[in-house]
Amino acid sequence: MWTKFAKLFVIKTKFEAFLVIYGLGMGAVERGEHYLHQYPGFGGWLLFSVCPIAVFMAGARVLDSIERQQAD
Repeated sequence: MWTKFAKLFVIKTKFEAFLVIYGLGMGAVERGEHYLHQYPGFGGWLLFSVCPIAVFMAGARVLDSIERQQAD
């Protein structure tokens, strides 16, 4: 039963990966906006720019793992 439940959280296709990356990106931009309000000026913009960069790195890793999984 737990294996069937765990299979719901496995990303199998590129479409699912893009949906996850989109959700992560939306959350990162939202967090970046909070940083802009908390830290006005250069510090806020610096923290804002770091949030989407983390999503780019995680998205590349997710897509790479999907491509490797489909090649096997």
